[in-house]
Amino acid sequence: MLSFRGAGVSDFVWDPEKEALNLSKHGINFSTAAGVFKDPRRKIFKDIGHSGQEERFYCIGCVAGRILTVRFTYRERKIRIIGAGFWRKGRSYYEEEEC
Repeated sequence: MLSFRGAGVSDFVWDPEKEALNLSKHGINFSTAAGVFKDPRRKIFKDIGHSGQEERFYCIGCVAGRILTVRFTYRERKIRIIGAGFWRKGRSYYEEEEC
């Protein structure tokens, strides 16, 4: 598990077209998805399967009473959100604690 605390993250960024696609497919906009990083019990894992050209990660945490998984990368002191959804696999990593 990884942590970005103290890593100098200053902002969140994303592609508006990807956000629109994510919203239609998973019902989550990226402004809401960014809230997962505020969860003190969040869990961050490296996305080994999609880290070919750049390192990618998953952040799993609670937003509005539901467990959300956010895919992201870290570029130039910014978290770039790639996708987000309420995925069962992410939930299983977080379920030890109640949301």
